[in-house]
Amino acid sequence: MIEIENMVKIYRMGQVEVQALRGITCRVEKGEMVSIMGPSGSGKTTLMNIIGCLDKPTSGSYKLGGIEVSKLNDDQLAEIRSKKIGFVFQSFNLLPRTTAIDNVELPMVYGDGKNRRKRAMEALEKVGLSDRARHRPSELSGGEQQRVAIARALVNNPSIILADEPTGNLDSRTSEEIMSVLKELNQRDGITVVIVTHERDIAEHTRRIINIRDGKVSGDILLKPRSS
Repeated sequence: MIEIENMVKIYRMGQVEVQALRGITCRVEKGEMVSIMGPSGSGKTTLMNIIGCLDKPTSGSYKLGGIEVSKLNDDQLAEIRSKKIGFVFQSFNLLPRTTAIDNVELPMVYGDGKNRRKRAMEALEKVGLSDRARHRPSELSGGEQQRVAIARALVNNPSIILADEPTGNLDSRTSEEIMSVLKELNQRDGITVVIVTHERDIAEHTRRIINIRDGKVSGDILLKPRSS
């Protein structure tokens, strides 16, 4: 599914070069649930942005489903983002004056808009929130807002969900609930899930932890299945 070979990313700020990624090689198979873990400044968010087709590497190879993504133009990258990838962020990014179901419908505005309301409700049902469809974000708890964000990520039937610190704004109990939702989507629907986190207890909900430090892979650990 995701194949990265010797990836380098250099940001140029004036005459200063910052090497965010320093030759990363890793692979994520279809249907895996993987976490990318590392301290602030390690390069994990840069790697996530490239996997999500929000940025391009300076050099190296990135293949998604066998397609060399690093060679695609901006329009082709946008098409992959809309059809193959669902994004979940720490800050939820919901429109405050819009109901949950309208927020979930947003990705369909610029794509295939057929049966928008039906598909949005089905996505909310998958995250256990169909009974809150008409509520605005201010009327929802933090965990419910993140469930809406996950439903929005699901609505175009992506093959991959990329979650950047999805529990960063949540308490420990709610974090467990959100990770349970992501695990169910992975196990029940076969969606590949990649989570960026700096929290070990969150990373341990996944089957693999890819550790990033100073722009390099410092470890790749296969975990035993959790009992709950």
